Amino acid sequence: MNPRASLTREHRAILLAVLVGSLTGLGVAVFDRIVAVGVFGRLARAPLAIQVGAPLVGLTLAAITLHVLGRGADPSTADEYIKNYHERGRRMDLRPVAARLLASAFTLGSGVAMGFEGPSIYLGASIGTGIQKRASRWFSRDEAKVLMVAGAAAGVAAIFKAPATGALFALEVPYQADLARRMLLPALFSAASGYLVFVAINGIEPLFPAGGTPNLDFRDLAAAVAIGLIAGGAARAFAWLIRHAKSRSAAVHPAARVLASGTAIGVLIVFSNALTGSTLALGPGYRTIAWAVQPDHAVGVVLGLLVIRGAATVLAIGGGGVGGLFIPLVIEGALLGRAVGGIVGTPASTLFPVLGVAAFLGAGYRVPLAAVVFVAESTGKPGFVVPGLIAAAASQLTMGPRSVSMYQQTRRLGHLEGRLDLPLTSVVRTDAATVPPDATLTDFVDHHLLGVRLLHVPVVDGSTYVGMIGLADVTEIERARWPDTLVADAMRTDQPVAQLGWTVRRALTELEAADTDRLVVLDGAAYVGLVTMGEILKLGEILDATEPIP
Repeated sequence: MNPRASLTREHRAILLAVLVGSLTGLGVAVFDRIVAVGVFGRLARAPLAIQVGAPLVGLTLAAITLHVLGRGADPSTADEYIKNYHERGRRMDLRPVAARLLASAFTLGSGVAMGFEGPSIYLGASIGTGIQKRASRWFSRDEAKVLMVAGAAAGVAAIFKAPATGALFALEVPYQADLARRMLLPALFSAASGYLVFVAINGIEPLFPAGGTPNLDFRDLAAAVAIGLIAGGAARAFAWLIRHAKSRSAAVHPAARVLASGTAIGVLIVFSNALTGSTLALGPGYRTIAWAVQPDHAVGVVLGLLVIRGAATVLAIGGGGVGGLFIPLVIEGALLGRAVGGIVGTPASTLFPVLGVAAFLGAGYRVPLAAVVFVAESTGKPGFVVPGLIAAAASQLTMGPRSVSMYQQTRRLGHLEGRLDLPLTSVVRTDAATVPPDATLTDFVDHHLLGVRLLHVPVVDGSTYVGMIGLADVTEIERARWPDTLVADAMRTDQPVAQLGWTVRRALTELEAADTDRLVVLDGAAYVGLVTMGEILKLGEILDATEPIP
């Protein structure tokens, strides 16, 4: 390839990344002004009774928005970015963007204990996906996610006023022990442009100003290791609770889970007010950081607030709240560090809360590099980098294989191995033909067997899967009886099925065990689509993916 042409393509990618970053920074600034400064700012000054009832109202409106405007979209934001990053050959679905952003505005504006970085990442990734779709001719197959990653980087950079954190987080979060590759420059340029646009509107003050500079003596370094180990274990438990809340909430009726979660969060707001004299369980938790670094709080009170804030976030997840988990991890880490500082007799030190932030965030999202840089950028004190790095590294030792995101992969895998560990959604055919149970066999033969030449067709009643019918089932019945025989009378109901939450590997195992080439994919009892052996293997796509980059 002509070096000049290659250089031009790289320059185009960077220019588009700057455009994505600028639009993302503008969008995040507007969202922040309306929701954080406007809606939540007024709520934070409202009477206690209004603050207590607001989360229930916010979760209710969010659920209605996702169901009606989003047509049943789930509340994922940052997870949607991570999931789609691993879905090779599939762009992020932009149809529910407006619904998810509006639902996140209801969630966060009502004081639910989640972070603004979730919708910021999602907005940036959506903008990047939309622009890349229109400029796809300028990108190779291996660059299909470049602008999506760049947009996510800009979203984090803008909302936290931390450009390096944004770039690192977007590259680090798809994997637990690896980094996205070939995307560094676009992510950096996009993060920088997103940051510049955001601070031009909302100012350049650090997110969490911190006083003092660590001495970096042996005691400080030992404290970094200790806090890292403790935070890793605590983050592991927190991640389990988050994932458990996500999985359990799907089995509960939306109205019941919203009512239970909203009411419980209101009770926790009352508890936090009684414990600390302020409603610190309300909102993303920026006020909690300022409260935590004050030296006159007893350790028991700090630990109590840590439990209250953690429970409020878990309940928000269970109630279908739309927001991020980055800031909740930061808040938990700051409170944990402050508690350790109080136990060892240095409650006035800002070092311990900062170490807790680096360790808890680095472990919870498995992003130790981004966590360390976030500490430096958000506090305005680069002197915290070394002890923060030690704490973040130590936390990985006790974190185990968990993460707050169920879509992270451990590392970058080979194309075939990686395909098997992808979520089943990456190979499901949602456009496969179905037949209703009240159709006659004559209609089935004419429209499916002969019309579109399908040998096996799922039988679906409304949205509910009821069985499978194929050529062999029809031929067992005399031809003269076809006009009077319904599909429901000839279908089979003993065929194996797959669930939407499976991996490709599990579906392949089921296919081999059942000695079939296709599985119906269900979400509970609802029909989703088909997965076939051919769709899983797609040898041509695998070979194409393993060709050397020009």
